[in-house]
Amino acid sequence: MKREQNIQKLIMLALTEAGCIVWRNNIGSYTTADGHFIRYGVGGVGGSDLIGVYKKTGQLLAVEVKTSKGKPSAAQLNFIEQVRAAGGIAGIARSVEDALRLIGS
Repeated sequence: MKREQNIQKLIMLALTEAGCIVWRNNIGSYTTADGHFIRYGVGGVGGSDLIGVYKKTGQLLAVEVKTSKGKPSAAQLNFIEQVRAAGGIAGIARSVEDALRLIGS
């Protein structure tokens, strides 16, 4: 398993224990057998890896998971800023501690 996937799973567990509902946000597209093009995932290109709700406040939660050397794309940074501007909680987490800081734990 890749390092980022390991971090992501640990973050999902920690956020759940801290009172969040969290889903893995798969983003992509495909073409059906009959030629229909379909996009999926919250936020489209740039949407965060984890999407959820912080139950204590009811705020949308968006977490972009990166390794210690991973760099977010411009689209990912834009998505984080848009969530924050709308009153949600969003940011980059390279560890469980980073993710918990986002929700103030």
